[in-house]
Amino acid sequence: MIDSNAFGQITIQGKHYTTDVQIFPDGKVRDGWWRKHGHRLALQDLEALLACKPAVLVVGTGVYGRVLPEKGLEDTLKQMGIDFIFAPNDQAVEHFNRLFSERPTAGGFHLTC
Repeated sequence: MIDSNAFGQITIQGKHYTTDVQIFPDGKVRDGWWRKHGHRLALQDLEALLACKPAVLVVGTGVYGRVLPEKGLEDTLKQMGIDFIFAPNDQAVEHFNRLFSERPTAGGFHLTC
């Protein structure tokens, strides 16, 4: 699914993106993903992905891992029955690619810091 990633870019199914992306369980990609508070990840930043009812949500927190979930987000997702994985992009891409074919998986990737 995700072919490669580097600082400021990600390639998904052969298409190159240079803005933050969301990937839906059906494989649809939406670029230009913005979070309300930049490097803080809130539940409202995930509404479109959560509407698809994924079993797993993988968030790439940037090349250096600067995006952090707000306090309580992980618990809220767990209560919703969603496994939440957040990690720097290299690790998140590995998780996403492995899980995408196994379970309904959604992802959000911050492409820079």
